[in-house]
Amino acid sequence: MLHNAENDPAQAIDRTVKAARPPHHIVVVEDDPGVRTLLVRLLRECGYDATGVEDSAGLEEAMRQRAIDLILLDIMLAEENGLDLCRRIRLRSQVPIIMISARGQECDRVAGLDLGADDYIAKPFGRSEVLARVRAVLRRASASHLPTHAPALDQFHFAGWRYRPRHHELLSPSGAEVELTAAEHDLLLSLLRNPQRIIGRERLLELSRSRRAQSTDRSVDVLISRLRRKIGDGHSDRPMIRTVHGVGYMLAADVSHR
Repeated sequence: MLHNAENDPAQAIDRTVKAARPPHHIVVVEDDPGVRTLLVRLLRECGYDATGVEDSAGLEEAMRQRAIDLILLDIMLAEENGLDLCRRIRLRSQVPIIMISARGQECDRVAGLDLGADDYIAKPFGRSEVLARVRAVLRRASASHLPTHAPALDQFHFAGWRYRPRHHELLSPSGAEVELTAAEHDLLLSLLRNPQRIIGRERLLELSRSRRAQSTDRSVDVLISRLRRKIGDGHSDRPMIRTVHGVGYMLAADVSHR
């Protein structure tokens, strides 16, 4: 399943993880023993702390025992569809998830991303691709300033507004619900997690869980414009979402959460 690659430069890069910080804990949820063993071995060789489990019960046990930094989740599990498991994980945790499956159709990739997965790898895959995607997802998780093992927050409060990420519900100061697209939800959540911080357009693309390959800096500008209109921020002299010319955007409102 994994392509052999002697003296893989990516492996040497990943070994620096041990020296830099305690190793990331990665759980591989895969019911094929051979693939599970290969992935766990690869991750351990590259300095990660990897645990292999075959089903949702094994994942639940791993989550109870210690914090998890990343989950590699196979879609075609024997007892439970990986997409359903991804949905259940997202109801309580923001731990990064990479979906893995032999089903490489676009509809499967889109379904996984829409449910909250961070990336998708189709079988058969090479070791360099696996390691590159693992590194990228862990970098994005670190950049979000939210501990990867932290539970999903129930509510954010800002400027009289209330946002409930688990329910994808945005309520105005008057209590009226404002409808947002999936991409607008992702953008708003990224801003709420990083209040008073300037975030570049490319970084916003990385932080957005519903990002797509065709997303561009311009698409972020369009989403910001739409989000501003919906929160009544479009014509304000002191908008909550401020443009930092040549850099990106910043949510200037104070944010509290629980």
